[in-house]
Amino acid sequence: MTIQPRGTGDAEPRRHANDPPATAAAGAAAAAPSVAARDLVRAATGPDRRPVWILNGVNLGRLGTREPGVYGSTTYAQLADRLVALGGELGLDVDVRQTDDEATMIGWLHAAADRGIPVVLNPAAWSHYCIALRDAVAQRTADLIEVHISNVHAREEFRHHSVISAVATGVIAGLGTAGYELALRFLAGRS
Repeated sequence: MTIQPRGTGDAEPRRHANDPPATAAAGAAAAAPSVAARDLVRAATGPDRRPVWILNGVNLGRLGTREPGVYGSTTYAQLADRLVALGGELGLDVDVRQTDDEATMIGWLHAAADRGIPVVLNPAAWSHYCIALRDAVAQRTADLIEVHISNVHAREEFRHHSVISAVATGVIAGLGTAGYELALRFLAGRS
C-alpha cells in the first residue's frame, strides 16, 4: 500500500512493489514500477517481507535531467524500479518516496519511527541546514542510512556538513545511485 502525501509539491509519486500501473494521463514521469519489476518482486518474495522505506528529498524527482555530470543519467523512475526489484530479491518490501515538501518528509519519518521501519534517506539539500528534519531522524526506532549520490565532501564547502549524519546509523556518499543498493543490502543483513 502506498500512502498519499499530506503536502503538495511532490515531484514524483512513490514507487512500491504493489502499486498499480499509472494512467496515461499521469504522464511518463509518474509511471509506477514496470510490470516486470513488480512481477519479479512478487515472485521472489512472500508475504513476510520486511518493510524498508527509501525517502528522497528536494529535487531528487529530477534525477536524470538535473546536473547529470554530478548525479548521473539514471532517472528517478529507473532508480525506483531498480530499488523495488532489488528489495524483492533481498526479501524486503521496499517503498520508494520523493517529496519537495519538508513537512511531508517529516511526517514520513515520524510514521517510520512509530512503526519501527528502517529507512534509507537521501535528504538532499535539507541535510545541510534542516534542524527539523534532523530532529525527526533522531526519533528513529530502526536503522536509518543517510545516502548522497555525489561526494558532498568534494563539492562546495556548504555541502561538507550534514546535520543528519550524527543521528543516522551510517552514511554512504559519492557512490552514485549504487549507494542506495548498498544501503538496502546492509539493512537486509540486519536482524
